[in-house]
Amino acid sequence: MRLGRQSPRSKTRSSCVEVADDDPTTVLVRDTKDRDGRTLAFPRSSWSAFVQFAAEGGLGW
Repeated sequence: MRLGRQSPRSKTRSSCVEVADDDPTTVLVRDTKDRDGRTLAFPRSSWSAFVQFAAEGGLGW
C-alpha cells in the first residue's frame, strides 16, 4: 500500500495525516510529520464510520 494522500486543507496546518485507502479491507493512517513512525491500520468499515461521524460534525470542528 502506498501512503501519501493528504487532505488539501491540511497543507497549511501542522496537524495532518496521510491516508492509504487502496486496499479493499484496510485503511492505513500515519502522521505526516513522523513518516518513520508507526502506521495505524483500521478495518475499512471502522474508518468509513469515523469519516462519516467527522463529516457530520461529530468531532465538534
